[in-house]
Amino acid sequence: MSARKIIIDTDPGQDDAVAILLALASPELDLLGISCVAGNVPLALTAKNARIVCELAGRPDIKVYAGCDRPIARPLVTAEHVHGKTGLDGMELPDPTMDLQDQHSVDFIIETLRREASGSVTLVPIGPLTNIATAMERAPDIIPRIQEIVLMGGAYFEVGNITPTAEFNIFVDPEAAKIVFGAGVPLTVMPLDVTHKALTTRARVEAFRALPGRVGPAVASWTDFFERFDKEKYGSEGAPLHDPCTIAYLLKPDLFAGRHINVEIETDSDLTLGMTVADWWRVTKRPANAQFIGDLDADGFFALLIERLGRL
Repeated sequence: MSARKIIIDTDPGQDDAVAILLALASPELDLLGISCVAGNVPLALTAKNARIVCELAGRPDIKVYAGCDRPIARPLVTAEHVHGKTGLDGMELPDPTMDLQDQHSVDFIIETLRREASGSVTLVPIGPLTNIATAMERAPDIIPRIQEIVLMGGAYFEVGNITPTAEFNIFVDPEAAKIVFGAGVPLTVMPLDVTHKALTTRARVEAFRALPGRVGPAVASWTDFFERFDKEKYGSEGAPLHDPCTIAYLLKPDLFAGRHINVEIETDSDLTLGMTVADWWRVTKRPANAQFIGDLDADGFFALLIERLGRL
């Protein structure tokens, strides 16, 4: 089988970095490029961090693009309180030497979807959905050409991590999320309901640290840094590795379980702005628009991560 063509749209972020590394370590995936967006930190840092990660993996050939530097209709909200001032706080890594592409992320996404065979490219957004929604609005002809969107965002039973009801990626740009969830593209969602089950433990972090080369120790240091926030907030043993769930799903979907349901995005309420209103129990007549994942085999997930990252 030929490798599955993907574009990662991202705002690195330590867990975004692990998702990128997992994709680069997996020959089943053909990473056509990395599209950066403002989110965890401002755009200049997310575009820098994506290139740092590519060079860490020994892949300076990957093309990295900078996209939208703010949400469609709101001021940017960032998360340095979680990820540190650089977004990749932890082990100090050298500044990238590879070039940032001149082309805007949105133009790259549109051009790629028009060039590649219809239905052959999967989008993997693991930050706010600004770039994806902007591309859809600017070039509606690309929408039926998308094979699938597998995104990290939202929450339902786990409620919110940036407000009482909203997950960060959706909250940052709920108008963009509304466009993407309403586009009619096959959509798989990794909400907090599943990513909070992808928890690091001390044994899992030390397994990363013991890997040969630079990648494993870097991942362990990132985890050491950002898990302090989640352990304090949730009282958990470790921190969730949110974004790698998207890549793991593409590689081993049998690790995950969910339901095909209707998910709507709240854009008006002061109390629930950015909430993913998931009709888990199918109590409305709204048509299903998303595969909403709720469970995973955490041991299998971490075994996959450790095996693949050990290849880099």
